[in-house]
Amino acid sequence: MKIELDLTRTPFNLDHTLSCGQTFRWQKRGNSWNGVVHGTVVKTHQTKGNLEFVASSKDVDTDFLERYFRLEDDLLNIYSKIAKDKRIREAINEFKGLRLIRQEPWECLISFLCATYKNVPAIKQMIFDICRQFGEAVEFEGETFYTFPEPFILAKANRQQLRRCGLGFRTVHVLNTSKLINSGRYDLESLKTRPYEVAKKELMSLPGVGPKVADCVLLFSLDKLEAFPIDVWMKRVILRYYSEHFEHKFVDKVESRNSLTPREYQIIYGFGRRYFGDYVGYAQEYLYHHERCLGRS
Repeated sequence: MKIELDLTRTPFNLDHTLSCGQTFRWQKRGNSWNGVVHGTVVKTHQTKGNLEFVASSKDVDTDFLERYFRLEDDLLNIYSKIAKDKRIREAINEFKGLRLIRQEPWECLISFLCATYKNVPAIKQMIFDICRQFGEAVEFEGETFYTFPEPFILAKANRQQLRRCGLGFRTVHVLNTSKLINSGRYDLESLKTRPYEVAKKELMSLPGVGPKVADCVLLFSLDKLEAFPIDVWMKRVILRYYSEHFEHKFVDKVESRNSLTPREYQIIYGFGRRYFGDYVGYAQEYLYHHERCLGRS
């Protein structure tokens, strides 16, 4: 199957979109990206304005992938709103066509619970091990892939099984959050219709979910483009290029350590929201990916 794109009106770059650290279930082999989306294996590649793909289930068709890759987002308009300075313009020019994707909220939540204090390769390995241990095998074109386990599966896992997947201290958070989601007390999909602050507060009531994890889930799976995840990389970006927007005392304080207090996080978030506006989530991803690719420490 094929999605035809007019790149002058709908910028899209598959490589930038799937390599920018927002998702952990895609692997590139040659020119093709292979992943498992909503329990379906998808193999896709881009040739100029064409996005070609095959899938293990009819559930994933052109409409599904257009929604998954957020092709309805008016990137040209978004660029015009967030391109406030030289740094973000450089990031946009370098990674034009990078789009946020619309992930499944449950998988996104567990993935970013696992992502705490880990680099992207380590996170990918951890998620793969969870899927191999607890997911279902899907055979497609001579290869074996694994679905992401449902909440009731992880809710029944024991700690030793999860630790074998490399979770370490994250084990208890993943286990307890899985139990709460499985109980039906939390409806992740319903958070899409809630205001940003309300949805964030609800997510942060889950075990192990702090403001950064909550913002990742809100941005990458719950359609909250006003979310602004702030990790170590983004803190470096803010201090390196936007420090003049903060008091010197604040900059000196947050520069002295890796972690942020909830108040410090909120102050930085407030700046991002005011400065970049409604599409601060897109600004975050471009700045984050640009800084990470520069490899600065």
